[in-house]
Amino acid sequence: MSEEAQPAPADPAGRSLLNLRADCANCFGLCCVVPAFAASADFAIDKRAGQPCPNLQRDFRCGIHTNLRDRGFPGCTVYDCFGAGQKIAQVTFGGHDWRERPDTRERMFAGFTVMRHLHELLWYLTEALAWPAARPVHADLRRALDHTERLAAGDAEALVAVDVDAHRGAVNVLLLRASELVRAGVPGRRLDRRGADLVGADLRTTDLRGAHLRGTLLIGADLRGADLADADLIGADCRGADLRGADLSGSLFLTQFQVNAARGDLGTKLPPALTRPPHWDPTTTPGSAPRPTSATPAGRARRPRRR
Repeated sequence: MSEEAQPAPADPAGRSLLNLRADCANCFGLCCVVPAFAASADFAIDKRAGQPCPNLQRDFRCGIHTNLRDRGFPGCTVYDCFGAGQKIAQVTFGGHDWRERPDTRERMFAGFTVMRHLHELLWYLTEALAWPAARPVHADLRRALDHTERLAAGDAEALVAVDVDAHRGAVNVLLLRASELVRAGVPGRRLDRRGADLVGADLRTTDLRGAHLRGTLLIGADLRGADLADADLIGADCRGADLRGADLSGSLFLTQFQVNAARGDLGTKLPPALTRPPHWDPTTTPGSAPRPTSATPAGRARRPRRR
């Protein structure tokens, strides 16, 4: 079975990460309107929050979608809403768009921001519930997942009233505990660089199995050939990180947003729920990066995958 054809992780109740992927055809171009961005290497122009991008067409499709990178908008190819766009458009607002109903504009835009946060948490919670090693906190994770789903199912007024920071803080305690339970099973010394500045760092020979890389700055880091099995990557900034030949198939809390922001090739292994970005290098260069040596002694058995 190919990597792309493998089933995405699901919790015992049948929830799948595939349900938390963007469906732009059923959205109202919210990611092209709600966020603000400044002219930079990621965006060719300045845009205020709530101002439609000039490339957004009447049918809510991007007029330069196939040429975004060539036209100076690589930041658009990185963004991922975790399915919040279609949820707001088709469920919260019943399929009525902000152009058709201008009175919904402010509530829809504010609701989209909250919904994206909630759907991101749903992604993490659903993933953690698929880890056997995290079974001691499965009941708490499931309660948190149910509560988050109820918040996301609220009407527009209830949605914008959600205290996202407080809810995220409570959920994060559980996610961290689940991560600790999984990483505790990784043999040897586990690297802890939570929140560290590793911009441009050469990590090719560093043992990153079970590493704590939450919120770590990995911008432009060289991770070619790295094994990130059971490494916690929640919130890690992977912009421009070189993942060619790296194995992230067993990484914890990796998202499409992070993958899109990095560089990779056909040799990069991803979790089943994530897809290979079309802008990645279509070739593979065998032997381009050494595997860990001193940190991974010869003869040490590779730990079986969790999934």
